[in-house]
Amino acid sequence: MPDLFANGPVPVADNAPRPLADRLRPQTLGEVIGQAQVLGPEAPLGVMLAAGSLSSLIFWGPPGVGKTTIARLLAAETDLHFVQISAIFTGVPELRKVFEAARMRRSNGKGTLLFVDEIHRFNKAQQDGFLPHMEDGTILLVGATTENPSFELNAALLSRAQVLVLERLPLADLERLAQRAEAELAAPLPLDPDARAALLGMADGDGRALLNLIEQVAAWQVSAPLDTAALATRLQRRATNYDKSGDEHYNLISALHKSVRGSDPDAALYWLARMLTGGEDPRFLARRITRMAVEDIGLADPRAQGICLEAWQCYERLGSPEGELALGQAVLYLALAPKSNAGYVAFKAAMSAARQTGSTPPPKHILNAPTALMRDQGYGAGYAYDHDAEDGFSGQNYFPDDMARKGFYQPVERGFERDLKKRLDWFSRLRDKRGDAAD
Repeated sequence: MPDLFANGPVPVADNAPRPLADRLRPQTLGEVIGQAQVLGPEAPLGVMLAAGSLSSLIFWGPPGVGKTTIARLLAAETDLHFVQISAIFTGVPELRKVFEAARMRRSNGKGTLLFVDEIHRFNKAQQDGFLPHMEDGTILLVGATTENPSFELNAALLSRAQVLVLERLPLADLERLAQRAEAELAAPLPLDPDARAALLGMADGDGRALLNLIEQVAAWQVSAPLDTAALATRLQRRATNYDKSGDEHYNLISALHKSVRGSDPDAALYWLARMLTGGEDPRFLARRITRMAVEDIGLADPRAQGICLEAWQCYERLGSPEGELALGQAVLYLALAPKSNAGYVAFKAAMSAARQTGSTPPPKHILNAPTALMRDQGYGAGYAYDHDAEDGFSGQNYFPDDMARKGFYQPVERGFERDLKKRLDWFSRLRDKRGDAAD
């Protein structure tokens, strides 16, 4: 059986064609572009290597930021045998062979750094299978995942490994990578400055994607540098990194919601556009936008909920892309509307009080008495009909008799709630006045 878990790539002839990304693969950690937050002298990996003590790790980050490369270089730096597997193609029988080989290697005085790509794709039982081999030192595990480890990896596995976050490469690092590629190709890219900037933007923070794009551009035979329009004609923009069920989904909806709450219409519109261009279901967005109106605006602008529902209905009737404009207008309205979560807070407080007070009955004076027996029990006795009272307000108590009056709703001095606060204060003064008169 061929060794599927060889230490590094399979050797090839010197004259065999190699992708640019492979030719530019760093040979030392010092050659890695970016990720100073984990590789710097005072960063986690820098400190571990200086101390000569490397622990099991989980690399969390988007594609093309160096997870595999750093893992391979860590093995070389610590004199560990490097074994790479993918959770997509590896089952339990293959894992047993990997562990057995690592055990034999250890008995011969050689440690193993096991790099597991897409480790989040292993189920709970498979993840648990790593634990004894990590604990007895058979393997040093380095897992790579594009998903949030808090949600996708077992707590037991996370407790035995340090999570390090690898970030999308910023434009400055992408430019350094482009310059390194030009040096390898021994020729500048045939692009004017604006087109070059556009090419870096197409990579979307993914170093591997940038090198693939550069390899395409470098192969073109052109007589003069191309501008942005010519580049766009020849090269399709890379698809946005967006998973409708993954981290990006939750990150972007959080960004949209908080931009609306923070009254920033431009940022809110941007995040809405990011989700739509990523392929998000507009119906999901319509629902979440309506929730924002209920949760963060409430009675400060009662019209906000209607605007959202109308936008939702517009989308259902028009479809994409025209109906998406209605959602965008709703987002703009919400971002500029006065904000209040007083109704939201009041409702939560009332729900909490309802759970605490259990089945406490209402006071008898506000209960209906359709039968003689109920009237004899005092149902409805002493009820004051508010329309007959002065100012149309009796000031009676409507809470249970053995429950102190609560003030759940505290409107803010913004938008329509400013008027509601005046009404609430007026009723409160009348209630106090009627209570003093009753005493």
